[in-house]
Amino acid sequence: MAAEDENRKLSDIFDEGLDLFNRVSKTDEATNSSNVQAEIKKCMHLLEDATRLVSLAGIFSSNESVEEVPTSNIKYFLMPALLGTLSLKLCVADRLEVITTAEVYFRDFLQRVKDYGVADIEIPPAVEIPDEDSATDMVNAMHTNRGMDVAAMARQRFAKIERFKQQKELESQMQTLRKAMENETVDEDIKRNYFLTMCKSFASQALDELSCLDSEKPLLAHRANLKKQEALGKSEDEHEREKRPKYTPRRPLMPVIITKDEVQKRVFGAGYPSLPTMTVQEFYEQRINDGIWKPPGQGQSMQNMAAEEADGLKEQIAEQEAAAKEEKVEADDPELLAQARNWDDYKDTHRTGWGNRMNRS
Repeated sequence: MAAEDENRKLSDIFDEGLDLFNRVSKTDEATNSSNVQAEIKKCMHLLEDATRLVSLAGIFSSNESVEEVPTSNIKYFLMPALLGTLSLKLCVADRLEVITTAEVYFRDFLQRVKDYGVADIEIPPAVEIPDEDSATDMVNAMHTNRGMDVAAMARQRFAKIERFKQQKELESQMQTLRKAMENETVDEDIKRNYFLTMCKSFASQALDELSCLDSEKPLLAHRANLKKQEALGKSEDEHEREKRPKYTPRRPLMPVIITKDEVQKRVFGAGYPSLPTMTVQEFYEQRINDGIWKPPGQGQSMQNMAAEEADGLKEQIAEQEAAAKEEKVEADDPELLAQARNWDDYKDTHRTGWGNRMNRS
């Protein structure tokens, strides 16, 4: 009775973890959101507890085949694959730790399904994390396509295509079996086939994940090497700058409206409180403080300087408009050409003086 209660408790924990895994996999919410991350960690805790119970119960043995495993225990093959997939969804600072953990789960899962004859697969050899020099060479080779074996690339591509076809076929079978599993009186053979098909599907996914992780390892090692070199080459001033906030708050941009006198300033200020204004006198004093104009007595009067600056601005605007028009003419601007043609047509039908004949026929 104690063993039966323990098996029931193990089954309930795994089923709850599997349901939560499916919910996390199908969610439309961002993976890095706090809600999804909390569900991922909760699901991992459930599956870790189930793994400990499986180990204590001694459910699996290395000298068995899948035919000797009871139908109720086949679903426990999936635990390391589920944990590996969840590990890759964790948003933590140390990405290398995530990769190492996921790789352990995937390799444990693949080795078990291979030993039990669940799936006929070839497990790739483990790729060690390269040292600093090797990581740099591998990253450079990735960018320049050096050292790539064309035959090996062709084999990898063919294997991926085959796994993709098998994955599509397995997903179709899974969909049919999933509908059958919804029946309360489902047959035991359907249950067995359902979980075995799920194991084969996860085995194909695990092989793809291992290939991606092996490609990511040299990139992470190379990035760690760059950070180390930057830390060694920084001066004390650079370290001090790093301690400061990365984003210094800047003063927001505000429009400035120039008014003629203090009365207009009060009027505009009352009507538009979000738009700061200044009078001509304040504008003049600001120009003197900025060194653009000379103080009174050292040059022209305030009105003359303002008039000259206004004339200069008008000339500058006229020059810019002339230059822009010349550029359009040289570039055969379609809009400018259309305007010229329309004006020529208008002059052909409207001669000079025809519009001012004092109502004469």
